[in-house]
Amino acid sequence: MPRIARQYIRVVDAVNYRIGRVMMYGIFVMMAILLWSSISKTFFLPSLWTLEIAQFAMVTYYILGGPYSIQMGSNVRMDLFYGEWSVRKKAWFDAFTVLLLLLYLGVLLYGAIGSTGYSLKYGERSPTAWRPYLWPVKITMCIGFFLMLLQAISELLKDIATIKGVDLDVA
Repeated sequence: MPRIARQYIRVVDAVNYRIGRVMMYGIFVMMAILLWSSISKTFFLPSLWTLEIAQFAMVTYYILGGPYSIQMGSNVRMDLFYGEWSVRKKAWFDAFTVLLLLLYLGVLLYGAIGSTGYSLKYGERSPTAWRPYLWPVKITMCIGFFLMLLQAISELLKDIATIKGVDLDVA
């Protein structure tokens, strides 16, 4: 495996690992927002922003945590046949599915960039009473899809190395 591929895997995995570890605490951010929502609805005037900002926090948590999930192999997989396969056969299957994932993420990123551009150009706002701008969450989605795309390429390179019988030793 070329040195540049090893370096690519090392950098992408390190970046997505660190971002993923930080995003794990995003659940507490959402809990705090929803707790404030409950308190404000019970004791004060309800806050207009709480549920929508909780949705934005969930998007950030989910989208920026996605590359970490791919890296850790914690995605859902039907293990009926896969569990019995050899490491090399698993790598072949994973390489094929990662190619499909790359196509899917490419389409998502293309759409997200177009939607973000529209949002920035026209100052798109949410149709709710609070009316926040939508471009921050759309930029977050673009970043997340891009990081997932980079991580999927990293996984493809790892699968190719496994198929060839090459030990990457990228740690």
